[in-house]
Amino acid sequence: MKLESIAAQIRHTLCDVSSKTKTPHLGSCLSCTDILTALYFGVMNIEPKTPELPERDYFLLGKGHAASALYTVLAYRGYFPVEDLYQHGQTGSQFEEHPGIHAPPGVETASGSLGHALSLATGMALSSQLQNKTNRFFVLMGDGEINEGTVWEAAMFAAGKKLSNLVAIVDFNKLQGTGESCNIMHLEPLEDKWRAFGWHTIRLDGHDINALQSALSNTDNINKPICIVADTVKGKGVSFMENDNNWHYRIPTADEVLLAKEELGVS
Repeated sequence: MKLESIAAQIRHTLCDVSSKTKTPHLGSCLSCTDILTALYFGVMNIEPKTPELPERDYFLLGKGHAASALYTVLAYRGYFPVEDLYQHGQTGSQFEEHPGIHAPPGVETASGSLGHALSLATGMALSSQLQNKTNRFFVLMGDGEINEGTVWEAAMFAAGKKLSNLVAIVDFNKLQGTGESCNIMHLEPLEDKWRAFGWHTIRLDGHDINALQSALSNTDNINKPICIVADTVKGKGVSFMENDNNWHYRIPTADEVLLAKEELGVS
């Protein structure tokens, strides 16, 4: 199956799970679906049946409020049944609204408090580098998340240590919980900022799965950490959700899920 079709199915499941479990942050999940699909289905060295494979690549979710997107991609990749997703946010469930310490297989770290994933990944990447291991570390951050100073401390550290096994991806959907990202903090020109901090930086369409795969796969012979600035659309794939920041918290009705399914072309 083409990755675009897998991404469409994942988007529909995200809408359905949100509606049935009453869990929010759907817009944030839809904006990063293509990024996660490219990583888990086309780039990362992983083994769903052996989640703790020592030589695996690691994925760290910075924007922990998009946990549903990560859970859903992991389910479609074979880590656990898709039906388990309907436990999301329910009392006692391992599928918490933000990944916790009892998260399901494939989730590497707890997240939710923004700004920590890149710092964690730099330590992990440095440890791997010192031991001459082949693991790679991928971090997904939101554009609102990079308001946090810890992100830029980690960026300086990673560049100073030449962590070529580290890839940061910014889901640049231009919106955060309280408004437009660039009106809240002075982000642009974002790729120039990362480049000035010593990172090999690429800016691309965050919904072009082929471009994402190419950029995320061709990391050899780059003797520095890599940052992908991915221009995305919050609520991508469902016309009445796109660029509408109400979907940071809104829950779709059953009828809206059916409309989304039709737009996504999911059978």
